[in-house]
Amino acid sequence: MAGTGLASEALELEKLRMAGAGLALAVLTSGGDAQGMNAAVRAVTRMGLYVGAKVFLIYEGYEGLVEGGENIKQANWLSVSNIIQLGGTIIGSARCKAFTTREGRLKAAYNLVQHGITNLCVIGGDGSLTGANIFRTEWGGLLEELVGEGKITDEVAKTYCHLNIVGLVGSIDNDFCGTDMTIGTDSALHRIMEVIDAITTTAQSHQRTFVLEVMGRHCGYLALVSALASGADWLFIPESPPEDGWEDLMCERLGETRSRGSRLNIIIIAEGAIDRNGKSITSNYVKDLVVKRLGFDTRVTVLGHVQRGGTPSAFDRVLSSKMGMEAVMALLEATPDTPACVVSLSGNQSVRLPLMECVQVTKDVQKAMDEKRFEEAIQLRGRSFENNWNIYKLLAHQKPKQEKSNFSIAILNVGAPAAGMNAAVRSAVRVGICQGHTMYVVNDGFEGLSKGQIQEVGWHDVAGWLGRGGSMLGTKRTLPKTCMENIVDTIRKFNIQGLMVIGGFEAYEGVLQLVEARGQYDELCIIMSVIPATISNNVPGTDFSLGSDTAVNAAMESCDRIKQSASGTKRRVFIVETMGGYCGYLSTVTGIAVGADAAYVYEEPFTIHDLKANVEHLTDKMKTDIQRGLVLRNEKCHEHYTTEFLYNLYSSEGKGIFDCRINVLGHLQQGGAPTPFDRNYGTKLGVKAILWMSDKLKEAYRKGRVFANGAESACVIGLKRKTVSFSPVTELKKVTDFEHRLPKEQWWLNLRLMLKMLAHYQISLTEYVTGKMEHVTRRTLSIEKGF
Repeated sequence: MAGTGLASEALELEKLRMAGAGLALAVLTSGGDAQGMNAAVRAVTRMGLYVGAKVFLIYEGYEGLVEGGENIKQANWLSVSNIIQLGGTIIGSARCKAFTTREGRLKAAYNLVQHGITNLCVIGGDGSLTGANIFRTEWGGLLEELVGEGKITDEVAKTYCHLNIVGLVGSIDNDFCGTDMTIGTDSALHRIMEVIDAITTTAQSHQRTFVLEVMGRHCGYLALVSALASGADWLFIPESPPEDGWEDLMCERLGETRSRGSRLNIIIIAEGAIDRNGKSITSNYVKDLVVKRLGFDTRVTVLGHVQRGGTPSAFDRVLSSKMGMEAVMALLEATPDTPACVVSLSGNQSVRLPLMECVQVTKDVQKAMDEKRFEEAIQLRGRSFENNWNIYKLLAHQKPKQEKSNFSIAILNVGAPAAGMNAAVRSAVRVGICQGHTMYVVNDGFEGLSKGQIQEVGWHDVAGWLGRGGSMLGTKRTLPKTCMENIVDTIRKFNIQGLMVIGGFEAYEGVLQLVEARGQYDELCIIMSVIPATISNNVPGTDFSLGSDTAVNAAMESCDRIKQSASGTKRRVFIVETMGGYCGYLSTVTGIAVGADAAYVYEEPFTIHDLKANVEHLTDKMKTDIQRGLVLRNEKCHEHYTTEFLYNLYSSEGKGIFDCRINVLGHLQQGGAPTPFDRNYGTKLGVKAILWMSDKLKEAYRKGRVFANGAESACVIGLKRKTVSFSPVTELKKVTDFEHRLPKEQWWLNLRLMLKMLAHYQISLTEYVTGKMEHVTRRTLSIEKGF
């Protein structure tokens, strides 16, 4: 039977490899540059070649399209080698006046037809994409005009009668409605957070106030997320101008923070900030105000083009690669009747959105702002923007005390440290206090809980925790079953009715043990939540664990450097070992982000034949201009094929062709300051978990005590697709492989197809899931998406 399976797979592969035969597609980058554009250009080029199409790179954006000549070059596999880690765009981008005129577009159409190109992938902002759509609608007319002028024949016009376009949104502002994240946004946040972290240390030394101006003429996304991720004291965004008289309120609040012992203030302002009357609020105006009213030593830092620069983050590299692949699929499937689409990501799934619907809503936001309908502008930005804004307001400043609830909640960290744990503790403590609960923190995990290492915390005790890596509370791997009696004693003594456990697989396993001991101890019939936080991303009930984004970025930065070293030496292959236990998420995603040749993981069993094929693949690669290789190996991917074994095998088989080196990344993957994603994600999970616990506590409160023993009273809170979901730990037990500490089903395995295709392996993409077309309207934007 296996034979027929292989035969049909081979047939599918052939079909796909021929799908693009005879097609020519071109890719260009336009408008402001954004980190990750190169990764997109690379993915579009390689996927195009993979399906048998001719691929052209258009240099200098629309200008190159209009000028033609040397600006349009055919690409091969190696044209886009070693560019994934570079910021900006290697094919250049230019603002182009000529393309906005019909004669400019006429020249562009002539240049494309000369090369037989009828498929265009445009990577740029809303202006660039709108331009592409105009070009597409005029295409027929432009060709008629060229025939009329005798520049092309009737046959040529008939052969190339239709232009397909697909857009990828590259814009650091994240200002394109309908898409979750645009290329470059995450990297820009990385630059902003690096600056804020650096400024925080100097501001604390001198007790200064800093006014930070970030990009975003019409969209406050960067300002909003960086304020949320840094716990800024005050924020100005164009979508929500401050109420009249804000000057008094702001100064009063800054003074209050100082009187409570804070040594610094941070104010974040988007460059397009305005007041209620549409008058611009400048960073210098804010600075002068603080100096005049409060006499604080105040400095302004304008971030400017720093935000566009630097190497793309792991998120942007993976996002751009996925979107580039999907863009080629969309072009292959396009017909004259399908609307021009933009490719986007919804959670972790590719989707296609009609270009003009997105442009329309993006224009509606601007119109709402111009007409001072600010509430509506925030809603049109989409649900996650609105969530960010509400959470920022909730956590930035302590509200006057509500009456106390009868509930007390304890928070602990369990397992290995993961970046973002502290952000989750901070937001949970603060939201708990807002709800009137008594909030306790526990040192050293379940062991600390059993020893009574527990104390009550206030709002200001967690100030400054957002940007701290590791675990401030301290964490241990001890499981409750070793000290159950003592844990129950502590819970009784402090009258704890809610337990929030932030950690990895042990956190989930530990809460499961507590739930299973409810029969013996009434004290455990309380509300429990698990926030998955581990660099391995191996906790069931969520697509992403807190800390895995930071770990992937850390591993990626190391691999970038290793690759650079290999490029210098020539003919060298590096074997890099990553952490992750049995879970191959870290090595797979890092592999995509650094353009690795292979990533060995436990979830995809491999034999000596596969290893041999990989060695041959690298031997072939050494015959080209790219004389270096990078192979990732997850620490527990195979009992016998260890890192040492791979090194010996590759060294022996590659003798005389390439030499080998080993690099074990080790604990640097657990360290470092959390990425903007993990700060934000931790903050939101902390908030959502406490709100969920508050509801459950009220439901379970009877006759002066909390009694909860239903399955839904102990849940893992996580992100699935892109909605926040609560999964009972007892139900997750069925889908968990406890021996290998893994969920039985893992969504990211389909990313491995992309890893192999981009590394030039001949593989079938029958498993590839193409994006569905989804509509973008006011209604779809208001759907609760969790994040």
